[in-house]
Formats: sequence, structure tokens, C-alpha cells
Amino acid sequence: MGSKDLKLMDVFSYESLVHAVAGAMVKTQLFITTGSVTAMTVFFPLDTARLRLQVDEKRKAKSTPAILSEIIKEEGLLAPYRGWFPVICSLCCSNFVYFYCFHSLKATWLQGQRSTPGRDLIFGIAAGVVNVLVTTPLWVVNTRLKLQGAKFRNEDIQPTHYNGIIDAFVQIMQQEGVGALWNGTFPSLLLVLNPAVQFMIYEGLKRQLMRGVHRELSSVEVFLIGAIAKAVATTITYPLQTVQSVLRFGQHGQPADQSKLLNSLRSVMFLLINRVRKWGVLGLFKGLEAKLLQTVLTAALMFLLYEKIANSTFRVMGFRAQ
Repeated sequence: MGSKDLKLMDVFSYESLVHAVAGAMVKTQLFITTGSVTAMTVFFPLDTARLRLQVDEKRKAKSTPAILSEIIKEEGLLAPYRGWFPVICSLCCSNFVYFYCFHSLKATWLQGQRSTPGRDLIFGIAAGVVNVLVTTPLWVVNTRLKLQGAKFRNEDIQPTHYNGIIDAFVQIMQQEGVGALWNGTFPSLLLVLNPAVQFMIYEGLKRQLMRGVHRELSSVEVFLIGAIAKAVATTITYPLQTVQSVLRFGQHGQPADQSKLLNSLRSVMFLLINRVRKWGVLGLFKGLEAKLLQTVLTAALMFLLYEKIANSTFRVMGFRAQ
């Protein structure tokens, strides 16, 4: 059996599948399991507040509680939870693809060698690129559904009428073309640095804590390093996340250019520069407070549950985690 065959077996190995399933299961558990609280019930309104601040340019920047209070008063008590189900679908699919690619690449290229932060970064970027190309249509639809029925301050925004996920896919393809399902792909590709940096920091901190000690990390340790990793990654890449949301929403001044790559680059630069001109550099970080609260706590819980589920799955199936 040649080396290519061995690498192919590593990519489609049982171990990679365990990691992928663990990654998908943890997000599913975060958003649909019950307990003292579920991560979705606690954190989803924060993401709603963040998205409104990013897309609705004429909404004044306020504190997260004020934004949520405004949304509830104008649109109803359940408005902060609009788009809940599409998020579950998108996150589950996205995390399965990302975790599978990340650990498949590690198994393929390391071949038993010790990993490093640099290698983790490269693996994270590669896995992120695959994830973006495969799941962007889900996130475009997800963004549209979350903002449907919102009371915008910007009068130029046209309301949409989608009857669920499938209808949204069909309407977008019919009215805007199939390519519209990949709106925001360019900034999304740049944003693969977010999970890549997150994993690099997480794995680096994890190795430091476990140096010379053969033990599993405590729940508190996993929670803390997961939170730190996500906080740093989110802050660094947040301006691109804002542009990503605007492009996915689809109601922006898209420069008309024959080159799709140049057109995407010009759109990103236009939106970034326009936001700075209107609100200054801080305008690039509108909604960051809500985003940090939501993503840092969710990521910390995600890493905590991921480690527990992966370790338990390996033990049940007779494997030892790499």
C-alpha cells in the first residue's frame, strides 16, 4: 500500500469521524438540549443584537440591553429569537465540516509527530477554507431569516418574505441568481483566520498547561482557555465580520465590475472605508460587546463539551485521542 493510500485512509479514518461527530454534537447540545440553561436560550439574543448593529447603519450604537429592549418593544417578546432553527442547522453542518477537516489534516500530515502552534494555524486555515466554500449558502439564508421582519432605522432596506429555509434558497436563486448564495465569501475566506487563530491559541495554551503532566484538563481550565482564545480571535477579526454580515444580507451598494474577485475586494474595502468615514474607527466595532459576550461564552462551553464528548467517545470505542 503506497503513501498516498495511507494518507487517504487517514483523511477518512474512524478517528477523524469521531472528532467531527463530537464537534457537531457539541453545537447541537449547546442549542437544543435542556438543563439548567441552554447556550442558545442564553446567548442567541446577544447575536441578534450584534447583527442588528452591524446591518442597520442608522441605528445608534447603544448598550446590548438597550438594543434588546428596543427590539422586544417594537417587534415582540420572541423577536430576539428569530432565526433560531436555521442557526441550529448552520452551526451543526459548519462544525461537522470544520472539525472533520481540521483533524483529518492533522492525522494526514503529522503522522505521529508533535503538533505546533504554526501547524495548528495552517490546519485551521485549510479547514476554514473548505468550511466557507461548503456552508456559505446556509449562512446567507440564515442571515436573511434572522433579519426578516426587523424594524430597521434605515429606510432604504427592502423587506423580504421567506417562508422558511427552502423558500429562502429558492427565492434568492430566482431573484438574485445562484451566485448570491455565496455573498460574503471573500470576507468569509479572510475570516478563516478567526477559528484558525482561536485554535492556535487554544491548542498552545492547552499544551502549556499539560507540559510535563499526563492528565486531562479540568473543566475550569478548558473553559478559561477556550474563552481567552475566542476573545482574542473575535476582536482581531470583528471588522471583517461586520462586512460579512452586510454582504450576506444582500442590500448594499455592490460595485459593478466584470471581475468577481476584484468586485468582492472593492465591496469589502468600500464598506470598511464608508463605515470609518461615518462613525470613525469605532464604527467598525459596533456590536462587539454583544458579540464578545455571545461568542466567548459559547466558545468556552463548546470547547469544554467538545473535549468531554471526544474523550468519552474515544474511551467507549476503544481509541486513544491523539
